[in-house]
Amino acid sequence: MICQMKEIKESCYKGTRILLGDEKRLLLNNCITLLTQNHFQEISIPIIQPQELFANKIGEENNNLMYNFTDRGNRNICLAPEYTSIIQNLTKTYFKHQKDVKLFYIQECFRGEKPQCGRFRQFTQLGVEIINPTKDYIEELINIASWLIYFFNNPTVEINRNVTRGLDYYKDGKGFEISCESLGSSKQVCGGGEYDGGVGFAIGIDRLLQVVK
Repeated sequence: MICQMKEIKESCYKGTRILLGDEKRLLLNNCITLLTQNHFQEISIPIIQPQELFANKIGEENNNLMYNFTDRGNRNICLAPEYTSIIQNLTKTYFKHQKDVKLFYIQECFRGEKPQCGRFRQFTQLGVEIINPTKDYIEELINIASWLIYFFNNPTVEINRNVTRGLDYYKDGKGFEISCESLGSSKQVCGGGEYDGGVGFAIGIDRLLQVVK
């Protein structure tokens, strides 16, 4: 039984919140079950990353929203604003000689944008990636993303297969997006596409949780 989640904002940094209840965890567990059944392996990625990893990758607007700081060794580091850039690096190193590597991750992201409905400065991202693909996986990934979104109270979705994405690593700047009409102006919940070395998508879990309420 899913318990209705409660949101606590007292004493929290602006744009963040405390969630009380098991609703989010149970929904994520359903997503993990579906992905593992489709032979995707979970990967856990550090939140702290070097700033240069995202330079010229995530677009000027997102660069300006990053949480950047210098550590005790005078190194320029940041809190990860997204994770495809990190996966893309792995295509050239650890997974260089492997094909059709199927991965997923559930990670916290940090962007200093203006808080609004379903959009927070710390948020949870579910990412699905296929590294060094040997065929076109776009339609398969769109189907998987639609199934995952369906777990969140069976929302009606709209799929756009040819949109300009704000992240610079996508090939020709193009990709796909999935939206939930019930979310109004902040309706886009999933975005993805092809990049050098792979193809994948990410779902904003916090925005999708608005559908459940």
